[in-house]
Amino acid sequence: MTIAITGATGNIGGAVARALAADGVPFRMVVRDAARAPELPGTEVRTATFADAEASRAALDGVDLLLMVSGAEARDRLQQHRTFVEAAASAGVRHVVYTSFMGAAEDATFTLGRDHWATEQAIRATDMGHTFLRDSFYLDFVEDLVGEDGVIRGPAGDGAMAAVARADVARVATAVLRDPAAHLDRTYDLTGPAAITLAEAASVVSAERGRAVRYQPETVEEAYASRARWNPEPWQADAWVSTYTAIAEGALARVTGDVERVTGRAPMSLRDVLRAG
Repeated sequence: MTIAITGATGNIGGAVARALAADGVPFRMVVRDAARAPELPGTEVRTATFADAEASRAALDGVDLLLMVSGAEARDRLQQHRTFVEAAASAGVRHVVYTSFMGAAEDATFTLGRDHWATEQAIRATDMGHTFLRDSFYLDFVEDLVGEDGVIRGPAGDGAMAAVARADVARVATAVLRDPAAHLDRTYDLTGPAAITLAEAASVVSAERGRAVRYQPETVEEAYASRARWNPEPWQADAWVSTYTAIAEGALARVTGDVERVTGRAPMSLRDVLRAG
């Protein structure tokens, strides 16, 4: 079976690539810039972007199993995904493992979750098998929410999120690639060990980093206003703000055991992630 991985220059794809290489599993990396591809034994590199159908078909020629790590946030990301999925199907890929979003739905509050749902539908519309890794928000990003003044601001209310470590997502993806038949046409909701509020997250960051961090709730209007200084495009502002409103409504509060069921290892907590970082 020929395996291909996208995103090998990033966090999740890179961790999967290193894990497979360490086990002596041969695979192909499909990257945008070959110069940035990691040098790993037993691998080959092909260059393509999700938006380039011809290059993607050529890069995926002969591939049976594909790890499709969702592309970078962009206004046209969904169209890029659809182009790449069509290219994979036409190239003869038989099974796609796609990093989706736990709240993926046509009407998801988190606006980017709608793109993930549409990508899932595009994959389902082909003859390819699938495994959807529906990740909760990433624990790794929690510390990035802290402003220079030590405050996490957003309209999350008292909502909680069962955020997951990127390392755990990578471990699940690696396990699926090692035994794809066992995970064919399955959907996994990947979460951390507990649902935490942003106030609780701030407390953990404070304790681990030795600095005062707190959470300050905003209204939706205040959230858009406080982010206007970065002059984001409307779709980006919507994505930023809806990150918090999705937490507020409880869409990300459910805790599952899927990480441990697939990997045999309990998922990391926020404290674990901060100590590993």
